[in-house]
Amino acid sequence: MLGTLNDIEIEEVLARNYLGRLGCTDGETVYVVPVNYIYMDGYFIAHSTEGKKIKFMRKRPGVCFEVDEMEDMMNWRSVIAWGNYEEITNELDKQKWLDLMVQKMMKLKVSETALPPHAMQNRPRPHQAGSISVVLWRIAVSKKTGRFEKN
Repeated sequence: MLGTLNDIEIEEVLARNYLGRLGCTDGETVYVVPVNYIYMDGYFIAHSTEGKKIKFMRKRPGVCFEVDEMEDMMNWRSVIAWGNYEEITNELDKQKWLDLMVQKMMKLKVSETALPPHAMQNRPRPHQAGSISVVLWRIAVSKKTGRFEKN
């Protein structure tokens, strides 16, 4: 049976998960990338080093975010949310959200690809000494929709 998730079910899917796909554009190229996140109070919160997605979102803050839960091909839930990118610059807010992210992510198995760039032995992107620029950001959700299939 195919169906539509209600608002409570949508919120549960978003809060229960930690990996989604961010869709953004610079006006010419569409970019979709997996992102680790926490979801709370109508916001996706994440962090990144300076790169393509940050550049795109700064240029065009309207984005899309998608989260799936899949038991098998006939039992799944999927949520799509739209909203606007915002950088978190207030130091107290940054610390609050980083603490929450650490609490949630520490429960997960950490792989080399999940480590922050400054903790990697072979960095994916070179940097100048002392110039690691981590951007803490959020998506203020303005619209959500969800679907499911249950066998």
